[in-house]
Amino acid sequence: MSKSLVIVESPTKTRTLKKYLGPDFDVAATVGHIKDLPVRELGISVQEGFKAKYTTIQGKEKVVRALKKAAANLDDIYLAPDPDREGEAIAWHTAEVLKKKGRTFYRVLFHELTENAIRTAMASPQKLDKNKYESQQARRTLDRLVGYQISPVLWKKVRRGLSAGRVQSVAVRMICEREREIQAFEPKEYWSITAKLEGETPPAFLAKLTKKDKKKCQIANQEASQAILKDLQGARFTVEKVVKKTQRRKPLPPFITSKLQQEAIRKLGFSAKKTMVVAQQLYEGLEAAEGGPVGLITYMRTDSTRIAQEAISEARQLIQDEFGHAYLPDKPHAFKNKKKAQDAHEAIRPTSVFRKPKDVDRFLSKDQLALYDLIWKRFVACQMKAAVIDQTSITISAGSYIFQASGSVVRFPGFMALYISSNEDQRPSGDTETLPPLSEGMVLTCHRLEPKQHFTQPPPRFSEASLVKELEENGIGRPSTYATILTTIRGKGYVELAKKRFRPTELGFIVNDLLIESFPDILNVDFTAQMEDSLDQIEEGKTDPLTVLEDFYRSFKQDLERAEKQMQSVKGDGLTVDLRCPACDKPLKIKIGRNGPFLACSGYPACTFTQDYTRNEKGKIEIGRPINDQPTDEKCEKCGSPMVQKQGRFGPFLACSAYPACKNTRSLKGKAQSKAEPTGVKCPEKGCGGELVSRRSRRGKIFYGCSRYPACTFAIWDKPVAKPCPQCGAPFLVERTSKNHGPHLRCLDKECAYEESAQQ
Repeated sequence: MSKSLVIVESPTKTRTLKKYLGPDFDVAATVGHIKDLPVRELGISVQEGFKAKYTTIQGKEKVVRALKKAAANLDDIYLAPDPDREGEAIAWHTAEVLKKKGRTFYRVLFHELTENAIRTAMASPQKLDKNKYESQQARRTLDRLVGYQISPVLWKKVRRGLSAGRVQSVAVRMICEREREIQAFEPKEYWSITAKLEGETPPAFLAKLTKKDKKKCQIANQEASQAILKDLQGARFTVEKVVKKTQRRKPLPPFITSKLQQEAIRKLGFSAKKTMVVAQQLYEGLEAAEGGPVGLITYMRTDSTRIAQEAISEARQLIQDEFGHAYLPDKPHAFKNKKKAQDAHEAIRPTSVFRKPKDVDRFLSKDQLALYDLIWKRFVACQMKAAVIDQTSITISAGSYIFQASGSVVRFPGFMALYISSNEDQRPSGDTETLPPLSEGMVLTCHRLEPKQHFTQPPPRFSEASLVKELEENGIGRPSTYATILTTIRGKGYVELAKKRFRPTELGFIVNDLLIESFPDILNVDFTAQMEDSLDQIEEGKTDPLTVLEDFYRSFKQDLERAEKQMQSVKGDGLTVDLRCPACDKPLKIKIGRNGPFLACSGYPACTFTQDYTRNEKGKIEIGRPINDQPTDEKCEKCGSPMVQKQGRFGPFLACSAYPACKNTRSLKGKAQSKAEPTGVKCPEKGCGGELVSRRSRRGKIFYGCSRYPACTFAIWDKPVAKPCPQCGAPFLVERTSKNHGPHLRCLDKECAYEESAQQ
């Protein structure tokens, strides 16, 4: 019997598969996509029905040769990239490369990499899914049309190097609009009054004033607060009503992708990107107690809460064994999917609940164990009994005023014995308040009345978790794209993450406003969500991809032509602001240079006034000190002349005022921005234990060095990425951009020279 070839997406999976498939199968990997649209041209022929021009990705020629060699004269090829749209595209492109007379291709979907799941999938292969492939192609085409046709307009009107994206630009808009809500917010004063009361037996407890004359009591200021305190002097506090309720709190469903990202961000401090990287490692296969690699979780890109019956049975058995019959519900819990959820995959769960976190901890890294523990507990908890919480609500009268007190006690923890969500609404409210025995008509002793001033708060800035939630709720993007969206908008310089919250940069505001004006559909949340629905319908075979693309491009082309002519040119005219030049009194305008936006006089070249600016908490522009020739207290260490501050291509620097007689300069950018930013990559020096962090050189150029400097002097110019080299096993890759290769990841080992497209 001749061998068959199984082709997967990631080299990491090959070890896991070889363990279970046996000698009749060879296993090879595509190492992500092998074909993509060309880097330096649109690659889409609109006139030919949006025909895509796919080419082999730079650096993947070696992989393609290896695949052809592995296939050789074999007749049966099993295509097993990831079971999603991207995986389907990889399968189709691989089939195109290996197409041969008499050769048969089978599509295999591994939803988990365990022996039973692998053997079951191999025993029932499917045909390549044309609808899923066309859905991915339509998405890729849409993204390419938007990115490659809007970006040149931004280069012309604003600055070279900028980009727009069909989904990323909508995410930036959300952040910009939230920031403007915060800027427009006017805090309002209000007061609260809390009474410390005690019944016939301790302990004392707190009750909050809620009503006056049966109407909601709103205390606007201190004067109103003092008037109420005066009314309450000598008032008799009496228990009017005691209401006791028993609440049954059901467990949450197992994780879908977005909820896993949100929970890992809140509980573990992971980023969305890191969550997906670590989850991929757990899915692809790691060493376990039974020996050899095994997939520890099911596929991690899903929006379905469906659970296999076998997994439910395992969970119920474990609950019975570990927690006892009291924690096992009579029937398994079932969870309904959202209306738009795709049910191709199960929820994210451990491939076996009997593989407990404590049993595999010695095989996993700290991050892998933390995420696996989270997934394992959430899944087991979803099949445990509901928690039973006794809640007590007390209504207290004091003259015409009503006070409220409440408390809760967990009578039976149920699933909460194992897992409590980071969402506040999943925590039992009032746990910290213990109420004494109280009965209706009981007169209470008032120890004190405490007035307190408050102010209404603006809406919070988005965290990574809340932005993922917002994208999900608005139907923007899909589970597999959230992490990429968050990484992209930061990398483009449109937003920054300060104190774990997103806020737009000045560049982000400028580009967002220009795009909203010129491309109202592309930047519209509802329009983008409808486009995601259309892509889903293509996958389901309900819509023709050409119709979707034609409908989109009809209005997009009109917007594009109008933008090329009418979009305001920041590079040329600048953006008008309500400020006058302090040198000549002509209007000031915002322009953008190498180092970002600045103010410049509209009277240039007659007036060369330029100035940095900032925005205050209300979004109003405040003029900074002049960019060039700002006086300082510094003296030139070479000639003793005063140093002046200037702005150059690498940022602010000090220059000797005696120039050109003295040409001494000193960078300020490194001093002002010397905070080391972690990369999450361990220093490769043996026994070091440090981490690679970003730093700036004296000339302002970013490099990456060990956090233990000067004890360790390891440093590189390229940005390290926490992804092991799939070819030689090096602990990390680096980001590079070149004319021939475009943006790509590369192995630092020159003998290895592994490369892959950054789009992978």
